[in-house]
This record gives sequence, structure tokens and C-alpha cells, in this order.
Amino acid sequence: MTDAMAGSGSSLLPDDTLQDLRQRLIRISTLFSAEDGHSTVIQTLDARALLDQFSEEVHMTDRLGRLVFANSAAMSRMRTHAPLTLTAENIYCDEAEARFLLEQELMARGTVDEREEVIAEPDGRKVWLFTTRTPLRGDEGQVVGLMVMSRDITERKQHDETRLAYAQTLEMIARGKPLRDILERICLMVQQPLTGICASVLLFEEETATLRHGAAPSLPDAYTRIVDGVQIGPRVGSCGTAAWRREAVIVRDIQTDPLWSDFKELAGAFDLRSCWSTPLMGADGAVLGTFALYSQTVREPSEAEIRMTSLASDLAGIAIERARNEQKIRYMAHHDPLTGLPNRALFWPQFSRALAQAARENRKITVAYIDLDNFKQINDGLGHAVGDEVLKVISQRLIESIRSTDLAVRLGGDEFAIVFSNPMQDEAHVLRRLDEIRRLMAAPIEFEGHSIHATSSMGVAFFPKDGTTPEELLARADAAMYEAKAGGRDKLEVAPMTRIVSGRSLLAEACPAE
Repeated sequence: MTDAMAGSGSSLLPDDTLQDLRQRLIRISTLFSAEDGHSTVIQTLDARALLDQFSEEVHMTDRLGRLVFANSAAMSRMRTHAPLTLTAENIYCDEAEARFLLEQELMARGTVDEREEVIAEPDGRKVWLFTTRTPLRGDEGQVVGLMVMSRDITERKQHDETRLAYAQTLEMIARGKPLRDILERICLMVQQPLTGICASVLLFEEETATLRHGAAPSLPDAYTRIVDGVQIGPRVGSCGTAAWRREAVIVRDIQTDPLWSDFKELAGAFDLRSCWSTPLMGADGAVLGTFALYSQTVREPSEAEIRMTSLASDLAGIAIERARNEQKIRYMAHHDPLTGLPNRALFWPQFSRALAQAARENRKITVAYIDLDNFKQINDGLGHAVGDEVLKVISQRLIESIRSTDLAVRLGGDEFAIVFSNPMQDEAHVLRRLDEIRRLMAAPIEFEGHSIHATSSMGVAFFPKDGTTPEELLARADAAMYEAKAGGRDKLEVAPMTRIVSGRSLLAEACPAE
């Protein structure tokens, strides 16, 4: 319960009405103690006609907390037509004891109290009220009861909370918070003012045309795991169909709607009865994902739910698009745009981490430095388009030749490197494998009527015997690569045991510049 400033003196009814009600309550309270109290009180309540005109709830209690008067608005929430049978327990349900003690304290002090408070309805809904409690006094100044006037401010509170949540979510997006956290916040923002609703965000994966789990904080984990990766299509529930059609899909009854024919048993197992899904669209018109609301009752969405869906869809679309743009920027900063291989900016930290882990686990690491032979002649003789194609094909062959635990990188120009981060075999086996990769790279490349043979020279160094830092190892592999070039190219050489002077000077002495 949130307390407002107490005792400001403002009220929901005119002063003359309040004064009249105070006098009537004094008479009512006196009559209530008589043997025929109930019938006499009912006859006395001619103020009801006036109070029933107000949308605000008005009720009165005697000094013991028993309800002696309630207008129609109050009785509607209390779900009764006999106010004299009610006590604080009926009025406030779960909050009965706390409210009773509060009202007894107010009557003991004789002070007016104003506050915002929350009432839990039997159906689980939370109702916000702005309530004024005014002690009523008898002729001698004694407090004989309490008049309580409440105005339903639920819509305003929900609007304020939604605005705050919206602003906080935008701040999360601006600060680059994790996408999963942002999407969960959006789901909770939508669910908070609604009853019996579960929100879900699925992310569209264009390469596979599937929807992947984004956020669904209130859906059963078992359900989200099953629908994760579902293929979009014309009859794939609400979300798969919405992404396929690129338009909102409202399913009133999952069990009877043909869009859910393949999934209705799954939904029924988790007591999901209706689902309304909206595609999330990017600025370029591409589908980013879907936002959906599930209900456990068979129905269509209310106007409030439609408004919240529109608000959430806008936010989720902004968050997803920003996250993907940032991901693209990070990818471009760490990958070669031509080949898609990691570049030097990504290579050094990954190589350093691999060495640190190998040192902890007492393992070896192999690094190979690769330089294409006579690539300048290919570029100059056949053109840069052919040269680019050669680099792309060579890179793809490298990727296909290594394991997921290994690393292939384009260092620049026609230079590449491979790091075997978990070699389980001895050095001789690793060298045979690297030589196989070198031979595979040299296979003919057919492009625009040309058959291109691009051989390479490869130098190899081992951790820890050839060095313990990325710089040392790459320098030794580089020196070995230039020994391979100096020895005639199209071959593999292992780093020499002697101190490295300059691999490039070896090349300059042994063969002409490329």
C-alpha cells in the first residue's frame, strides 16, 4: 500500500453533503444499538438516493468497524445488497486486519487520512483507490464512526506505471543493456496491468526462417523450449503465421482454430486457450520477430490489451533492431569484410585467451602462418575481381578444414593464420594435417573461364617450446613461413630453434620481391 500525504482536508463530496451525512450517521449509530436497530437504520437511509449518483464509493462504519451504510458503487465492489451484514473483512478481504487497525487508529486520533491504496479483488485483479477517511463526531465531540470515500484510480496508476516502465525500457535500450533483459522488461510491463495474460517475444532468424526464444517470463519453460526454433508458415499457430503473413493474427480459441491444428495439444497441455500475435517489423520492412499475448480463457483481446500490444511491439522492434545493428557493427569491426574471417582485432585477444588456457591445462598450441605464393601476379594479370574471388575461396577452404575449437584469421592482404587450440596429437600428426590443408588450398579455382592455381607457403610454431606469447609465436611462425618461401615456395616449414632475426630479410636474400 502506498500512502499519500494525510490530512489535506480535500474531499470527494460537497461540504454541505458531508455535514448532512455526519449528522445522519450520528442518528444511525445511536439507532444501531437499539434492539430494532436494523429495521430502523434501513428506514433512515434516505441519503442513498443522493449518494448513488456518485461514481465514487462511499461507505460508513460505526465505532466498532461495522458497516452501516454504503452507496451503490461501494456495494457493487463488495458484491452485496445488504451493507449492514458486512464488516471490514468483507470490504477489504485479505487486507481486513490492517485496514481495521488503521481505521481504529484514525478514530482514536480523530484525524482525516488520505492515501492511495491497493485492493485485491477475488479474481486476482489489483484495484488502486484514492481513499479519504473522515472521523464522524457526535453532539459532544466524541467520534462515533468513520466515513470512507474512495475513487478508483486504477487506470491512471496503470497509465503512470506504463509510462514509467516505457521510459525505463528506453533507457535500457539507450544504455545497451542485454537484449534478453530488455525484452523481459517489456513483457512484464505489458503483463502488470492485465489479468491472466502471459507475454512472449520470439526472434526471427532469417537464415533458417525460424522463430527463436526471446523472452517469456511467465510462460512455462517447457512450452518455450518446445516452440523455440519453430519454422514460420501459413498455419503455424499465431506467431509463426503472423511472421509469415507479416500481419497481426488473433486466435480466439486455440482448440478450434485451424492455424493451431498442429499445436493445439501442446497449448492445451499448458492451459493456453487464446493467442494474439503481432509481427515486429524493422525500419527496412524486414520481419524481426513477433510479440504475442496468451490468455487462459477463450476470448478476443480487449482494447487495453490491443493498446499495450501496440506499445510493446514498438519498443521490442526498436530494441531488436538496435541490438542487431550493434551486432553488425561489432562483427564488421572484428571480421574481414571480403572473406568473413576474423581479423587482427579479434585474433589477438582470442589467441591470448587460448594460450592462457593452454598454460593452465599444460597443453600445446600450434600456430601456422600462411602466405599465398605469387598472389600479386594473379591480381595484376587477371584483375582484382579474380583476386578477391581467390581470397574468398581460399578462406572458405580454411574454414572447412578446421574444427570449431580452432581459429582461422586473415591477417591482411594474402596472409592468413591458423591456431589449433586443442591439438590432441603429436607434432608430426599436426604437421601432416597442416600440409593437407595447404594442399587443399592449392586446388584449382575455376572463375569466369579461368583456372587459377594459388599455392601457399606455411610456417609453423608450437607453444610452449617456440614461445609463450602471441607475439613470439607468430613471429617464429612468420620466420618459418619466409624460410618456406626462400626454399622454393609451396611448402611447409617449422620454426627454427635459433633466435629469430628477420624472416622477411631471409626472403629478400633468397628470392626476388613479390
